[in-house]
Amino acid sequence: MQELTPIFSNQKNFYKKAFIEINGKNKKLYSYNILVAEIRNKKAIVYNLQSNSTLRHVKDFLKQFDFLATTKKQIINDYFIA
Repeated sequence: MQELTPIFSNQKNFYKKAFIEINGKNKKLYSYNILVAEIRNKKAIVYNLQSNSTLRHVKDFLKQFDFLATTKKQIINDYFIA
């Protein structure tokens, strides 16, 4: 696993609260040690957006892998699975 580095966020870092696990072409995002999103078969799936911090992690993760991530509503509409 590697720490998620903020590229699209105003934050300097995520203080070891967000990590990416890469397995071939599949990527999983863990925020506070909880699986919150993944990219599988070239599709983004979001499982959890409970906190503002997790939302920031998910947004940056999606953008880093060329997915649209503008607002919480857009992310929920496009990628969220309850």
